[in-house]
Amino acid sequence: MNIKINEYKLPMDKSGPYGITVGPDGAMWYTESRGNKIGRITSKGEITEYLLPTLNAEPLIIANGIDGALWFTEYKANKIGKISIEGKVTEYDLPTANAGPYGITLGSDDAMWFTEISSNKIGRITVNGEISEYDLPILGSFPSMIIAGSDGALWFTENQGNRIGRITISGDITGFNIPTIASGPVGICKGGDNAIWFVEIMGNKIGRITTSGEFSEYLLPTQNAKPHAIVSGKDGELWFTEWGSNQIGRIKSCGEIIEYQIPTIDSEPHGLVLGPDGAIWFTEECGKIGQLIY
Repeated sequence: MNIKINEYKLPMDKSGPYGITVGPDGAMWYTESRGNKIGRITSKGEITEYLLPTLNAEPLIIANGIDGALWFTEYKANKIGKISIEGKVTEYDLPTANAGPYGITLGSDDAMWFTEISSNKIGRITVNGEISEYDLPILGSFPSMIIAGSDGALWFTENQGNRIGRITISGDITGFNIPTIASGPVGICKGGDNAIWFVEIMGNKIGRITTSGEFSEYLLPTQNAKPHAIVSGKDGELWFTEWGSNQIGRIKSCGEIIEYQIPTIDSEPHGLVLGPDGAIWFTEECGKIGQLIY
């Protein structure tokens, strides 16, 4: 496969871009964890930034809401934020102190669901800002990324619990133990095959689990690659970032893996998304947004 990687430098060198998604306006919206901003980049590389009201909020993961806004977690501020495509920011305080909100996604009930790493909970917030929280059954699970599955439930990684968790919209929680011990799961997504795919940052593998709980695991070619985030591509394949090896990886449904080197050394790739232009867009914590055209 012939690929080309473009990189777009952000105005602030140490802005720490982290999460990224496609907004309702067709542009890519991303968080700046150290710059304390929400950014927007068009397919032509035009950048706009919006400063958050709360200082040192550390925005991390960002996702589309049913209301046309982009919703995001504010890890240090202990808030859930949302931003309109015009740039208006609203923030909601979490009931639990020092909860450590991290992952966030739109649920089948039109509410936003999010993880609380530090408080060991899954949270839910409506478009009106009403918040509910659900305790995980096992302490120290460290819930990280979360997505909506094909079964209408929410699926999430338990980074320290070494499980893939599942919560229904009514709050019923179950978990599935990952075969690899201490695998450190982080990123998670729904594949084109309706299974749940995830990365194992410590196990150095890509994992797959069906909605009935059956696992498959695929070892990465590069040692200590530290895969971080994963997303479905346009042809049924999955794409993922390799934070430790400075690469973007691609895995087919059959398990074949190909890796592509990022031009900037030590770019620290994190979030990624399939753009409306058919390219894979990804954040580089070094202060750039990448575009992989294939």
